[in-house]
Amino acid sequence: MVTGQELRAILGKGIRFYRQQRQLSQATLTEKAGISITFLSNIERGIKYPTSDTLSAIANGLGVEVYELFRHDHSPAKNRVLFERFKTDITKNVIKTLETVYKAYEE
Repeated sequence: MVTGQELRAILGKGIRFYRQQRQLSQATLTEKAGISITFLSNIERGIKYPTSDTLSAIANGLGVEVYELFRHDHSPAKNRVLFERFKTDITKNVIKTLETVYKAYEE
């Protein structure tokens, strides 16, 4: 079960992720959403939670659906784990392919 504090943290990370991905400053996003920089900063740090209208305005300013801000996979650490797993799988497949090609040339 997710606590209110965890939900605020997830939302804050989601907003920061999309804002940085789109190379928007806090000032630019606050202009689009009609809120103060201080309030956005508090939301991104998980201190404050916006009203539904403000949340919708932030999502619109970022060009995403509201639900996307609550996804759990915005963490660079999770992305790094997925990348490492992908790299390992690719390496295994490349080695397997090279071994198959090598064996074919040996015959």
